Amino acid sequence: MANTTVGGTSRRRVLRLAGGGLALAALGAGAAGCREDDVDGPSGGGDKPAGSGEPSAGGGGGEDGKAPKALWSQSVPAETYGDNDELVAVAGMVIASGSPLSARDGATGKERWSLPDGAAPGAPLLLGDGTLYLASGTYDGTVSGYDPATGKETWQGRLGKEYRQPRPIAVDARQVYVVAEILEKDNSSHTNLIAALDAGSGKIVWSEQRDLGTEQNGIHAAVQGRHLVYTDFKKNLTVRDTSTGRQVWTQKTDKTNYGFFTVHEGLVIVPQGDRLHAYALADGARKWTVKAGNFTTFKEPAVVDGVLHIADSARTVRALDPATGKEIWQSKALAEAGFQVPRQYVKAGKLLYAATDLDKDGGIAALDAATGELRWTFNDGTGDHHSWLVATDGKRVFALHGKKLHALPV
Repeated sequence: MANTTVGGTSRRRVLRLAGGGLALAALGAGAAGCREDDVDGPSGGGDKPAGSGEPSAGGGGGEDGKAPKALWSQSVPAETYGDNDELVAVAGMVIASGSPLSARDGATGKERWSLPDGAAPGAPLLLGDGTLYLASGTYDGTVSGYDPATGKETWQGRLGKEYRQPRPIAVDARQVYVVAEILEKDNSSHTNLIAALDAGSGKIVWSEQRDLGTEQNGIHAAVQGRHLVYTDFKKNLTVRDTSTGRQVWTQKTDKTNYGFFTVHEGLVIVPQGDRLHAYALADGARKWTVKAGNFTTFKEPAVVDGVLHIADSARTVRALDPATGKEIWQSKALAEAGFQVPRQYVKAGKLLYAATDLDKDGGIAALDAATGELRWTFNDGTGDHHSWLVATDGKRVFALHGKKLHALPV
């Protein structure tokens, strides 16, 4: 059981945050290879890791531990580094980061629209108030917003020629938050800023220069109410006021967390090695701590449907009350099945779907959301080394593995 009190380096994260060109080079030819022909027919689970069931002939029930048969599977021009914001399902579409940026019909898998320049490699796909926000793939200094149903541009923001490569990091109903390099006269850059752009006009609401030595890359951010929260490679956890940009508080984290955190009702929840800490957004006070088992470290947390889910390096998955850190259930089913460590979660129906990290034997695990019991696992058998990504529109679950996109029944 987890101990609750009041008061390892991920290969995926290193690749994801190293920058587009460097990460593609590190991933090798498999990441930058040519687009494969579309596969119109459904595919099953394929070669499976230990503990996986063969694909069933029917729908998504996963009877007797068998993985459901994919509704459809397609090859897509994806360029992803495994972060959770590189696959989204919205407005009847499923969209994976890549160039061209391709939107597929969630029901059929057919391409509905594409953007030739796509999204900047490594930049997130951010959704806010019915708009999809992208950093420009042409590196022209703009941040654009699109109608996710049609791909039509509906908004544009620009910081100015004195800044380079603005990237959106978070969005709410009022503002789009970006980071950008500050250019020197010789076109070099040693500093960067964080700014808020009006979600209506695209004009700058506020901008603040970040401390010397901070980096533009490696930022993971979220917005809750009047608080913008972000982490970076420099072991900083920072909270700013969304109205003014004023820094509310910042503190060093014990260990580099590579952007792993989640927010929930006035708390920011951050894993740090074998500890999971919750801090108050208002003042940074620590509210609770959960300890992992001996010689284990926590992975990425996610609050899904009001429940905090997190796995550790021993492949134990916990469901916790995010307000208190109290344990709801603990499951060792993935370790017993020989499956890999999950690091992203979505919920559809009564099942919690968990996607694994960089591992050819990983995949999607379906857990009972109420108990943590393992229902089935899915692997496409490609042997691709990319992380698995998962998203849902409530009717289907979408699994992206390298350049293969699958739709699974709920």
